[in-house]
Amino acid sequence: MKKINLVEIISDDVFVVDLMYAKKENMLLKDVYSIIGMGNRCFVQPDLWFCLQKLIPILRENQFKLKICDAYRPKEAFDLMKKIVPMKGFFAQSAELSQHCHASAIDVTLLDNNGNELDFPCAVDAYEEKYAKQVVQGEVDEFYKHLEKAKYSWNAPEDAKKIKNRDMLRQMMETVGLLSLPHEWWHFNLPNKEKYPLVNSVFYTDGKCEFFI
Repeated sequence: MKKINLVEIISDDVFVVDLMYAKKENMLLKDVYSIIGMGNRCFVQPDLWFCLQKLIPILRENQFKLKICDAYRPKEAFDLMKKIVPMKGFFAQSAELSQHCHASAIDVTLLDNNGNELDFPCAVDAYEEKYAKQVVQGEVDEFYKHLEKAKYSWNAPEDAKKIKNRDMLRQMMETVGLLSLPHEWWHFNLPNKEKYPLVNSVFYTDGKCEFFI
């Protein structure tokens, strides 16, 4: 294996690192990243960091912050997540097919300058506690209906303001060279995904970490 370097993003006046899988408020109801020893640490490919740096003046001009809810997802975490929720279509079929596991994707939302989240058609990962409790028990029908709100095709008149925020975020992210997914308004990734191999990782108890391809 070849050792590589990823960029660690630290919270500052523009970026807020708040990984959903480093706490229990997610569709798994488990802090998977803490279980594997990564915790609330955010890593991305250098090319992705380059795109995010181009976003800084846009965020400042509009008085927004970018909340990063997920970025690099270790294969160990991915495998555990699939075991907890084997729901078809919720996660990629394998770590190799998940761009998060290649450190080439991020899940984000927008905050105002006071740290309040803007309204979107649904939360990141369409998380709601009532649905999460159903999903971990294998009851997915209601959540699948709710998940429709994550799509860019969702255009309910009562969600007009939320849709406007969704489309604004998409335009901002695509302006700096990232690609969106039609069924997840919060997800953005680098183009040319074949350029980025699966990233393996080791996290040590002293806080150090290493990455390999």
